[in-house]
Amino acid sequence: MRTDTTPPAAPTTTPASTEDRVRHYYDLVDAGDVPGLVGLFTPDAVYHRPGYPPFDGHEGLTRFYGGTRVIRTGRHTLTTIVADGSDIAVHGEFHGELHDGTTVGLRFADFFRVADDGRFGRRDTFFFAPLV
Repeated sequence: MRTDTTPPAAPTTTPASTEDRVRHYYDLVDAGDVPGLVGLFTPDAVYHRPGYPPFDGHEGLTRFYGGTRVIRTGRHTLTTIVADGSDIAVHGEFHGELHDGTTVGLRFADFFRVADDGRFGRRDTFFFAPLV
């Protein structure tokens, strides 16, 4: 997992569509590319996840993905992506392993808000399982 402290910059190339950007985000999460995935968010983005206080900005996102996140490794499979203007809804499954060695498989729903510059300004996650 890449966790260097270099501040993420705005992406120099972005996938063409919002659906492509969302898929790219999950690929970066699954690859453990913390600077890459944080760079997809605006500097003032907010991420809401059950069981945690909101993660604010690049610093909060880096802290979460670089260490707070209880998931060690895994893979997201997206089943539905619906975009309506700047709002994107995602439904999918995640299968992986937590840092304590426990395997996990669950369904999730994510909601993204895209900012004017094409990066994500907000993300809200919901799980169809106990807190992970």
